[in-house]
Amino acid sequence: MSNEKMLEEIKQAEDQIAERIADNMDTFGVSSTVGRLLGIIYMNRTAMTLDELADHTGMSKTRMSQVMRQMMALNIAEKEFIKGSRKEHYTVEDDYTQTFISLFTTSWKEVVSKNMTLERRLRDRITKLEQAQGDEAAPEVKDRIRALKQELDDWAAYYNWIHRLVAFFESGEIFDVVPVKEPGSEDNQKGGTSHG
Repeated sequence: MSNEKMLEEIKQAEDQIAERIADNMDTFGVSSTVGRLLGIIYMNRTAMTLDELADHTGMSKTRMSQVMRQMMALNIAEKEFIKGSRKEHYTVEDDYTQTFISLFTTSWKEVVSKNMTLERRLRDRITKLEQAQGDEAAPEVKDRIRALKQELDDWAAYYNWIHRLVAFFESGEIFDVVPVKEPGSEDNQKGGTSHG
């Protein structure tokens, strides 16, 4: 087989990996565009400019800029300084397990924050209702308030558990419990080697 044919086969395999990375992002509720850029930059193995990404995808530079901001907010991409270049270059996390952790924890931290804020607001509302009624509240009202308080206790316990789970992932303790194993290796290793 000629070198040209071999390079063509390699390129096809690389494109398949990039496409699978994009498909896998759907699992995290992340757009396929984010996944596609993650795959492209990852398989490029070096930082890329918005112009290069626009050329690869056929999308506008403005759209590429929006998606890169989203990726940086998800902690899966960052700007990289390239000496001698005035253009901004972007690179992505090359440790697959770290990408998973970033996607998982970023999304869930936001969910925890929103739900705990709502829980505090509802508790304040219940307290005001109790103070307004005092002992004059009807038995049904008291029962409903008691049930609602129990629901909020359960709610708080659940989101506290998610908060602790996120911390467990972010600290790296997850690898002590579920180590990443290299294919064909019996040794447990921290870190990762395969994207989401």
